[in-house]
Amino acid sequence: MAEACKCAPGSAPGRPENILVTGGAGFIGSHTCVALLSTGYSVVIADNFSNSSPSALDAVRRITGRDLVFYETDVTDASAVRRIFSENRIDGVIHFAGYKAVGESVEKPLSYYRNNLLSTIVLAGACVEHGVPRFVFSSSATVYGDNKPPFVESMPLLPAANPYGETKAVCEKILADTVRSCSGFSASLLRYFNPVGAHESGLLGEAPNGIPNNLMPYITRVAKGELKELSIFGNDYDTPDGTGVRDYIHVMDLAEGHIAALRNAPCGLSVYNLGTGKGTSVLQLVTAFERATGVSVPRRIAARRPGDIAVCYADAGKAERELGWKTHRTIEDMCRDSWRFEKNRCV
Repeated sequence: MAEACKCAPGSAPGRPENILVTGGAGFIGSHTCVALLSTGYSVVIADNFSNSSPSALDAVRRITGRDLVFYETDVTDASAVRRIFSENRIDGVIHFAGYKAVGESVEKPLSYYRNNLLSTIVLAGACVEHGVPRFVFSSSATVYGDNKPPFVESMPLLPAANPYGETKAVCEKILADTVRSCSGFSASLLRYFNPVGAHESGLLGEAPNGIPNNLMPYITRVAKGELKELSIFGNDYDTPDGTGVRDYIHVMDLAEGHIAALRNAPCGLSVYNLGTGKGTSVLQLVTAFERATGVSVPRRIAARRPGDIAVCYADAGKAERELGWKTHRTIEDMCRDSWRFEKNRCV
């Protein structure tokens, strides 16, 4: 494991480290807040509920038995962000707030560039202004584009297949340049693969507004009968069964990766893949869900989506070596936990 950063979040004696989590009511953000609160951090959340719900915050409080500070705001608003930093002593930032659907980014590129880039610029600027030493960024494996998997952090970035990936790559560049210009500022870029699953309590999970863009909530809503059938986008990829292959990671494993980055990442700029290192096809995931839950999932083959690639999975060795982090939960755990949450979710 690498030596922990001497400019990592620090708090006054007797005061827990206070982490600002943007997009903290969202899927990954809310589970990371559970992990933070459960390990002794205090949490300030900023979220505008564009793709989340206040019920997630209630679930976080119920699971952890702890309260949090919440601002309903858009973090592209510089004045709103300045207020958060002036009203709270922030020791570190985890930045989740951003648009994240590949297909939608092809249809609405300007919205993606504005939201994802501006939020990162505003938050990084606030950290520099207020002397906040640690920034953990929610990046994506999409930045690897057409590189050959397994993806390794040292690969050149080829995100041009879709605007979403481009925004993540540009945000990484923004943070890298900020680190170089400010000796007291460190950033960890966490390249996620495909988060699925839910908290084992069944109280917290993935509950997007409207028709889901992500695979697992689509599966669970079809299984529950809310949606007629699952659309599988393409069955003619160069993969064993023709459907896309992804590295699915349990959302609680992913959440714990953020704690590891806060505690153990070295000073300056660091980059880590957060994944299992194993590829699973769409059809394999659907079959695993049916096997784990005993519920069938009607499905049909649809046309490929713009911007999708055939195969994407991680080399996750660097995170294990330097952060002491690796995944522990299985595909079956992801399916069972997702289904438990879906059965509890009110329509």
